[in-house]
Amino acid sequence: MVAIAYTVAFDGIEARLVEVQAAVSPGLPSFTIVGLPDKAVSEARERIRAAFGAMSVAMPNKRVTVNLSPADLPKEGSHFDLPIALAVLAVLEVLPPDELEGVVSLGELALDGRLVSVAGALPAAMAAAEEGRVLICPPACGAEAAWVGAVPVIAPQGLRQAVDHLMGRAPLAPSAPGQVVRTPRPANMADVRGQERAKRALEIAAAGRHHLLMVGPPGSGKSMLAARLPGLMPELTPAEALETSMIQSLAGMLTDGGISREAPFRDPHHTASMAAIVGGGRGAKPGEISLAHNGVLFMDELPEFPRPVLETLRQPLETGEVVVARANAHVRYPCRFLLIAAANPCRCGHLADAARSCARAPQCGADYMGKLSGPLMDRFDLRIEVPAVAVGDLEARPGGEASETIAGRIAVARDRQARRFADHPGLRVNADASGPVLDEIAAPDAEGRALIGRAAERLGLSARGYHRILRTARTIADLDHSETVRAPHIAEAIGYRLPFAGGM
Repeated sequence: MVAIAYTVAFDGIEARLVEVQAAVSPGLPSFTIVGLPDKAVSEARERIRAAFGAMSVAMPNKRVTVNLSPADLPKEGSHFDLPIALAVLAVLEVLPPDELEGVVSLGELALDGRLVSVAGALPAAMAAAEEGRVLICPPACGAEAAWVGAVPVIAPQGLRQAVDHLMGRAPLAPSAPGQVVRTPRPANMADVRGQERAKRALEIAAAGRHHLLMVGPPGSGKSMLAARLPGLMPELTPAEALETSMIQSLAGMLTDGGISREAPFRDPHHTASMAAIVGGGRGAKPGEISLAHNGVLFMDELPEFPRPVLETLRQPLETGEVVVARANAHVRYPCRFLLIAAANPCRCGHLADAARSCARAPQCGADYMGKLSGPLMDRFDLRIEVPAVAVGDLEARPGGEASETIAGRIAVARDRQARRFADHPGLRVNADASGPVLDEIAAPDAEGRALIGRAAERLGLSARGYHRILRTARTIADLDHSETVRAPHIAEAIGYRLPFAGGM
């Protein structure tokens, strides 16, 4: 006799259905798990033995074999404990095998039979919904998985309670979705003194998801400006929130089942490894660029990041997805994020101050910023210098616009873009537009066309740089409530592509 239970294996953010086949055959007592399991799955044997003991269920004095099908798909993680235990109970006739036909389960077993939280409940619920099955998961994952309203989510406390539910002795009520998480945003743009050009650039960046590079001396407020960007970002749409939460679920970042409608903000340190930024490591987990999907990735001290890490960002910035290739995994993650980068003009940071710059100026600045390759620099739509704040600005009372006011204008511009791209699947903001769509939405007037033509010739713009100016100008026009892209919009967009002082 063979009993079958169902669970999932994760391939990126996709959860693929896995059959857990259990069979008992004559032979020396053993418990074997096959089907390309990793160490955590193989160790499930001892956890299941202990959990069965807590339920007063004895393992048979026969050969127990569990196959995880498809056998060529790598199986990783402790969430296979529960489906393996249910399949074995079914083959031992403790549980009717038919009760497992319409169920997808996942969860780690403690030695006393309790169910312990695992990562990936949200993608698992999506897979269960597509198959028309019920999901059984640990109680700590129930509120998270319940956000997929198309599938009933049962969250028993332990293995015994799961068996009682399946046999109808003590049915459990489906879990309810967790509360929407709202993070307080105490940082306000009104706190920033001066730096009006940088504030304007941040507004344009947030409105159209245009990548921004800020270069300035230490203490000029680059990090302060970036820290206030989350307060400007519009709320995620339900589809975006689900996409982002599925990645966070795989990373084990959803607490108490709460899903946030706020755009994620990630700020890795410059000592972070390639696997931490791009993804990889054990199980090819998502990296910072995927955790920032639909949100902001802030990279402070950009030239200090390892050169291979920076060069690896080039393709994700263009395509909006990253492929993590390892010996036993080939995983694709989405990563459409807004990159905000900050850098000092040179290693000491005082290149523009003749009284404080080092003896190697200006060559030190060229060497330092030379760590950023031309193709990477070309991917920044907005490049601005952030000068040191004048003493007069520091002494003045705060009088700048509040984050709420700027966020209101950004929200209106995003609404215009949502209507514009309603008939274009895959396009959400102006930064996504290309080809005929870009030609249609960002065609400048005659004066603007002549202006960008002269700029392309004098600045030696690449095709990518030319199109990025058009995208930026379209966002500036949206903020200006203009249906057409005019010469002033083109002029402002070109101003953000000019080379830095000193040839950087």
